[in-house]
Amino acid sequence: MLCGRIPGLTPGQRNMCREMPDALIALGEGHQLGAQECQHQFRGHRWNCSEVWQRNVFAHVIPTASREAAYTYAIASAGAAYAVTAACARGNISTCGCDVRHKATPTGGGTPDEPWKWGGCSADVDFGMRYARRFMDARELERDSRTLMNLHNNRAGRTLVKKMLRTDCKCHGVSGSCVMKTCWKSLPPFRLLGDRLMLKYQKAKTVQAVKGKRGLRLVLSRKKHAGTARAQKPVLDWPKRMELIYLEASPNYCERSLQTGSQGTAGRTCQRTGHGPQSCDLLCCGRGHNTQHIRRTTQCRCQFRWCCEVKCDECDESYEEFTCK
Repeated sequence: MLCGRIPGLTPGQRNMCREMPDALIALGEGHQLGAQECQHQFRGHRWNCSEVWQRNVFAHVIPTASREAAYTYAIASAGAAYAVTAACARGNISTCGCDVRHKATPTGGGTPDEPWKWGGCSADVDFGMRYARRFMDARELERDSRTLMNLHNNRAGRTLVKKMLRTDCKCHGVSGSCVMKTCWKSLPPFRLLGDRLMLKYQKAKTVQAVKGKRGLRLVLSRKKHAGTARAQKPVLDWPKRMELIYLEASPNYCERSLQTGSQGTAGRTCQRTGHGPQSCDLLCCGRGHNTQHIRRTTQCRCQFRWCCEVKCDECDESYEEFTCK
């Protein structure tokens, strides 16, 4: 009944839900992680990732195959792999646990001056990546260029989780000495993943689809050999596994458009001074901005008095708020 009531799932995803309903709870947490991080990273941009995640529980469809779509699919996939891996380490999923390759051992590594051994509960990121791949890629049913783009960015997002695993250690010894260290693999803060994907978003590569012997593939560019009189076979450059890729240029996101998935910027709060993406000049797309004078009363100069109350003064505060026309 649970799996049948969740909107936005494909038949394949519903089957996975029935097989491992406890994993779907982790996927929901990962979905929220991805949504919150996407909105944080784009909070001052014309496209602020606000409407993408609200249509269905597990749907994050963007009509335009833009670099914003590339980031959205990557951060959603990273959130899924991250949350499932964390749930395994906490024991919340019955079919997984700690990474057995890094289980406690009588001997470890390091040097005679700094010995260490595996211990604790290392994150089983491989299980998280496998499950995230099955679940997230199950939405991509068509074998067209957009599907290939989504699959590539899904893989880049979940692979980044594994690449950013960190090794944590704890010292054991008398009086705080480090006679032996116990180490384990752990997940980094999810904000670091969002920041790293934002750098990849800024360097995202444009791709195009070409037909080959094995079907449709995505390439970065088509170049011809220089210095020859006759045209030779083009040289195809394949995108790297960890690069974000997109097919179409981004719209300007100034006006609301259902076709492109743009919500527009009318009514958005902007900064009258400054030159960043949240400045009124850029965010309002040249339409100008409204100025609202706001006055409010707040508590201030609070003091604790023995015993047991807090006394505050009331202060009047005036400020201006600017919104795009």
